[in-house]
Amino acid sequence: MTEITVIDTGISNIASVRNAFTRIGCRVITTNSPDKVLGANILVLPGVGAYEQGMNSLRKYALVEPIKQRVMKENIPILGICLGMQLLAEKSHEHGLHAGLGIVEGTVVGLKTNSADFRVPNIGWYDVISNKPCVMFKENDRSTIFYHVHSYYLECTDPDDVAAHIEFSGKRVTVAIERDNVFGMQFHPEKSQDDGLNLLSRIVDSMSN
Repeated sequence: MTEITVIDTGISNIASVRNAFTRIGCRVITTNSPDKVLGANILVLPGVGAYEQGMNSLRKYALVEPIKQRVMKENIPILGICLGMQLLAEKSHEHGLHAGLGIVEGTVVGLKTNSADFRVPNIGWYDVISNKPCVMFKENDRSTIFYHVHSYYLECTDPDDVAAHIEFSGKRVTVAIERDNVFGMQFHPEKSQDDGLNLLSRIVDSMSN
């Protein structure tokens, strides 16, 4: 049984994330302990809410350096979900300028629309279109539906980091990233029924091999 360490920042939908990983057969540990993060083999960073609040929570529990050490220096895998993916970035322009974990090169910016067909925040089910064959999205997964709730998204410096996008108000908006041991998704796999569970299972299989 694969053991997953879910970082509990106090601002995430931790119960539904935990349940999703339990359903795919994982043993789940939830923690805000730096020592447990340093001892983890697979990290999951979920989160909802504001960027500044998320980073302040990581600092409050002294988790910033342990996460960076395990992921950037020791190369253990990490999955960021929703705000958790955004926190992997270098910085965010949400309500000011805020430094992130700096694990992924890129900036979090706000969604914009001039169309009555699109609204911010972006809430609902969207076709997620893969950018490349990768662990998260195989070549035949050209479009899969996932549930989104967000007003900001991560613009990656390197386009090769982008695993998938949605079409939002005439623009390609990054909603999944993958590079080496780092994975992220803007949408909510735990709320995306079978497609979400299948995606989590695929990622966990890759992380544990």
